[in-house]
Amino acid sequence: MSYSKEDLGELLAAIRPVDREIMAQAQLRLDNLTKPLGALGMLEEMAKRMCGIQGRLAPSVSQKTILTFAGDHGVVEEGVSAVPAEVTPQMVANFLTGGAGVNVLANHVGAEVRVIDVGVAVPVAGEGLILAKVKAGTDNIRLGFAMSEGEALAALGVGIDVTRQAINDGAEILGTGEMGIGNTTPSAALFAMFLDLPADKITGRGTGISDGALAHKIKVVEDALAINRERCLDPLSTLAALGGLEIAAICGMILEAAHRKVAVVVDGFISSAAALTAMEMNPDVLDYCFFSHMSDELGHRLFFEKTGLSPILHLGLRLGEGTGAALAMNLIEAGVKILTQMATFGEAGVSPGEILDDSAE
Repeated sequence: MSYSKEDLGELLAAIRPVDREIMAQAQLRLDNLTKPLGALGMLEEMAKRMCGIQGRLAPSVSQKTILTFAGDHGVVEEGVSAVPAEVTPQMVANFLTGGAGVNVLANHVGAEVRVIDVGVAVPVAGEGLILAKVKAGTDNIRLGFAMSEGEALAALGVGIDVTRQAINDGAEILGTGEMGIGNTTPSAALFAMFLDLPADKITGRGTGISDGALAHKIKVVEDALAINRERCLDPLSTLAALGGLEIAAICGMILEAAHRKVAVVVDGFISSAAALTAMEMNPDVLDYCFFSHMSDELGHRLFFEKTGLSPILHLGLRLGEGTGAALAMNLIEAGVKILTQMATFGEAGVSPGEILDDSAE
């Protein structure tokens, strides 16, 4: 289906902050569990936010779904990746047969993986693949805009539609995933534009390129920013000028999840660029986002520093696909179980004694 700026405006207007009154009630229960105050740190914070997201004191995250969007990038022709573009459809096939890292980790945490072709450059097929191709890859951002505004809206619409279907099918928590050779380059350009950062501070090695190739990649991002700057008038036009089809789809996914009051676990560097775009469109989406990990990709740390956000994990990951999101989902579920299954002092018949502050070990 087509998706218009008016549709996007209506969606953005419908997004509301989480229920902070419920979060306050959750905090009271957390403070009365059989432990020192704040002793379980981030697990408590995640559980409390899940209460605010779902609007209830007993949230559920048992049904987990990772949406992995695939798209190609014209900028690959500039030599910004150590891996050829042919790997994108090959990895899509790997996802569909269960052989990729995201499949292994999703199975480990009990999550479903749905794979969506939003912009792979060649025809792909396979059992379970969601075919929603907007365009056969973006254009080269070093030479001009990645896609038209209409194409960006269409890719946003894919993310919205797929997310709506996943939620209708029972998903209680969502994870972002992506596959697209070359996609750290448009992601770096989006970070640079939105956070007002120089290209050399935000651009990393991606698939593991050499020093010389990294210097070239930085120049490519600088050129992309220069040629497209006048087009970057607002978040949508910036996304169209510098982004990717899978990045746009993840942005739409986050917007729809926030609208439907469903938590989104944001994967790594590329997914964070999509999340930042969504945050630029409506800051309230941040209430619904958990950032799974700090990528080993140069610049992800700057994203967290500039936004004041905190990742759940720091494991040196840089694979993408939704791998970090899968791991972090497990910890969010652990926090929810602490809130809902751990006994209070009264329930356990334990004397609280002197309540320790949250610096206690």
